[in-house]
Amino acid sequence: MPDFELSLHAKYMLKERGIPEEWVWRTIESADKSELDTEDNNWHYTKAIVEKENRVLRVVVNQGVNPYRIVTVFFDRRLRKTK
Repeated sequence: MPDFELSLHAKYMLKERGIPEEWVWRTIESADKSELDTEDNNWHYTKAIVEKENRVLRVVVNQGVNPYRIVTVFFDRRLRKTK
């Protein structure tokens, strides 16, 4: 697996939103879905987080830099996995 780093913005979002960093790594390592967004040219990884009532965490990654940069992290209100 390539190297990843959290941007300052992503670190702030984790703290502000109370998202454990472990959930970010879990999402990247075993995403339910990953796709390249052609509008922002970033990879978007999504995963239902059981501990958060199956809300879907979205991790946005810029793979055009080395190490890959985690741009932002949030629970996507448009997506929800059923139990």
